[in-house]
Amino acid sequence: MDLNKEFNYRFLLRVSLVTAMGGLLFGYDWVVIGGAKPFYEKFFDIAQSPSLQGWAMSSALIGSLLGAIISGILSDKYGRKKLLILSAILFMVSALGTGAVDNFTPFILFRILGGVGIGMASTLSPMYIAEIAPGKVRGRFVSINQLTIVLGILAAQIINWQIAEPVATNATATDILNSWNGQMGWRWMFWVELIPAGLFFLLMFTVPESPRWLATNGKTSKTLSILSKIGGVKYAKDEVTKIKETLVENNKLDFTQLLDPGIKKVLIIGIVIAAFQQWCGINVIFNYADEIFTAAGYGVSDILFNIVITGSVNLIFTFVAIFTVDKLGRRALMLTGSAGLTGIYAFMGAAYYFGVTGMPLLILVILAIASYAMSLAPVTWVVLSEIFPNRIRGAAMAVATVALWIASFILTYTFPLLNSALGASGTFWLYGIISLFGFIFIYKKLPETKGKSLEEIEEEIVGLSSQKR
Repeated sequence: MDLNKEFNYRFLLRVSLVTAMGGLLFGYDWVVIGGAKPFYEKFFDIAQSPSLQGWAMSSALIGSLLGAIISGILSDKYGRKKLLILSAILFMVSALGTGAVDNFTPFILFRILGGVGIGMASTLSPMYIAEIAPGKVRGRFVSINQLTIVLGILAAQIINWQIAEPVATNATATDILNSWNGQMGWRWMFWVELIPAGLFFLLMFTVPESPRWLATNGKTSKTLSILSKIGGVKYAKDEVTKIKETLVENNKLDFTQLLDPGIKKVLIIGIVIAAFQQWCGINVIFNYADEIFTAAGYGVSDILFNIVITGSVNLIFTFVAIFTVDKLGRRALMLTGSAGLTGIYAFMGAAYYFGVTGMPLLILVILAIASYAMSLAPVTWVVLSEIFPNRIRGAAMAVATVALWIASFILTYTFPLLNSALGASGTFWLYGIISLFGFIFIYKKLPETKGKSLEEIEEEIVGLSSQKR
């Protein structure tokens, strides 16, 4: 990275990497179920029920909604750090319980509990990094959270692939059920998550609280101490002055503040962008790889290997976003990604419609993931973490994240139903239409935020700072 030496980047990188472990667990927990799917469905006898299949895949999203709501209610009161520690505990309990159960209902309950951890981590990890990173490089540092999400996804894909024993092409459902994969393999896929969750729990005690949360809650001396460590005394004093200028006298959070004209305008932008990140459809490729690659003519063992390929592409193109988000800007990358997905989905739908199978379809899937990984996946979190005012950032971020998880639940739950009703071709054409509308919204509504302090963004986008002074 071409970084200015005036800041303590070693310290920033360390605390960002630790906090971004919430993203790694988010990614692992989000995708591990996809590799376990061919086996636990046989174990719980739900392979012939699209509605129960959808519920198994999407149940964690109910927890994610709860986690996002909890983070919104509590993070502005108790801080980011304590709730991230709580999310680590939830990840550990969920991983242990999900792999230990023998019945479908407790399986769902532990998935929901893990979802609460996902909802909290997905809200708080990027928010924390945005609040501690200098404006010049904030995009790159917040993108670290997306990088760890991708690493978590790839780790889950590789671990699933390595844990699962080879499955014969002509294996029946009974063969799979009675195999090691069907009885124990899928359990170990969940249990491996205990290792990173335990590390996240321990390492979170080594990072400071968010300096902007401390300043917002009147803890100026601690704020100055942390910011001085990042950029020196002058930088710390300047940042504290900017933060205080954006605060009103009564700093108690009232959710009705979210309905103020300036806040409501930016909140709508955040909600739409958050929902679009999910409704563009990429996550069904990770969650329903079994159906997508089966329709493309692949067997179970080939599917697990192809998932690793898509995960590797996801990782590579996330680095493209990290190195371009502060150069090209947030808006340019999101426009590029949404336009790319619109075109790629048109070809994917055509491939399914005309019965094209094998490598051509795999290439289209890889192109779609590459387009998403360098744009909508990381940049959405960057935008959401920086467009909301200091005094209500936790609540506003939570509202946008709730919208994201509602959209994700709808996407994940409806895919088996859409796939059944419209076929794979019609389903991906639908996602292409959504991507087109997303492009139009971003073009018309999303301002550029690269290189600006959080307080400058607030004054320009929300327009409330000058009104309060």
